[in-house]
Amino acid sequence: MDTVWVVLTAAMILLMEGGFALLEAGFVRAKNSVNIIMKVFADITIGTLCYFAIGFGLMYGSDKLGLFGSNGFFIKGNLSHIDLTISLDTFWLFQGAFVIAVISIVSGAVAERVSFRAYLLYAILMTSFIYPIAGHWVWGGGWLGDLGMQDFAGSAVIHALGGFAALAAAILIGPRKGKFSDIGTSSIALPSNLPLASVGAFLLWFGWFGFNAGSTLAATDVRIGHIAIVTMLSAASGGAATMFYTLFRYGRSDAPSVINGSLAGLVGITAGCAFVSDVLAILIGAVAGVLMMTATNWLEARQIDDPVGAFPVHAVSGVWGTIAVGLFASDGGLFTEGSWHLLAVQVIGLVVLCAWGFALTWLSLKLINIWVPIRSTEEEEEVGLDISYHGIMATHASPEFIELKEPLIHSLNDDDHV
Repeated sequence: MDTVWVVLTAAMILLMEGGFALLEAGFVRAKNSVNIIMKVFADITIGTLCYFAIGFGLMYGSDKLGLFGSNGFFIKGNLSHIDLTISLDTFWLFQGAFVIAVISIVSGAVAERVSFRAYLLYAILMTSFIYPIAGHWVWGGGWLGDLGMQDFAGSAVIHALGGFAALAAAILIGPRKGKFSDIGTSSIALPSNLPLASVGAFLLWFGWFGFNAGSTLAATDVRIGHIAIVTMLSAASGGAATMFYTLFRYGRSDAPSVINGSLAGLVGITAGCAFVSDVLAILIGAVAGVLMMTATNWLEARQIDDPVGAFPVHAVSGVWGTIAVGLFASDGGLFTEGSWHLLAVQVIGLVVLCAWGFALTWLSLKLINIWVPIRSTEEEEEVGLDISYHGIMATHASPEFIELKEPLIHSLNDDDHV
């Protein structure tokens, strides 16, 4: 039963990649939608292979100095130190689904202007080294886990780390052409298909039940029902908070904000879904939604271009959700038991994980840029990354068809694609 449960929830998490694909494709301009899909396929293909070969061993192998695992590469060797009621293969499948989600967070923040080849190289580094080493610190027997950090399903390890990695990438690559004027004003790049984006959000919402409840790794765990209900309540609260926030502040309920508000609620509850009450889950989701809106405005004020809101949704909500465990956890929370210890550990863990994600992404992209430019050219960006990198233009992109320049036409080998 445990094996069936974990395999099913792993499949639900993998389905979230369809959610990422639809959400991001709906938020960006149509001329870049195929590129979004290709990056998601890169995440799930390259990410799976890299985590199998290297990442899993670094994350769950025998601990070395609390910093990294030293065996388990290709799921080989003695891994008896992992206490499981399921097979090692089943456990790997579940963890492999997690690593794919991390790299997909970064994908959205650099949409519409990142070089596809450079992104492939970064995906290798993220899924092989950056995320697995950080994951070892909390979940694999490393030093943050020994301190007592609590992150049940990954508000910090997955979302905060991935969100700060996304911030570093967005800053380093720079904004899309024409996004910000010389005087600092921001132009709106209209989403190509909000209904498509909403379907993507619903798929992510569905997969999140596997994300959170599946982290029990046991079909008979009595917490499954509670985890599911607090996940639902927090997502609903985050969406409702942003719905009313935009309604009263701007005089209209903004659809992209409500979509991201629900996702922020999901991110916020991920760390504490097994540790907080249902009423507190509503509070956590609502605060996550408002913080997401605040962070979105913060990015705009600093001319940082994040087309899908990866940093506000994942980083900021992930930070809040991790801190909320220290505040509201039924065992050790500041407001529930009057103890500061758990909150202090959560803050220490957050600072380390966020700094790791930001710094290693910055360094990785700097090194990649030596061999492969990390940013698309102006011409590639103008005509769209679909035709520039994949030789195809989505059929629904007709309003954005523009005349292809002569050098680009000659660079395409397949006349049928032209």
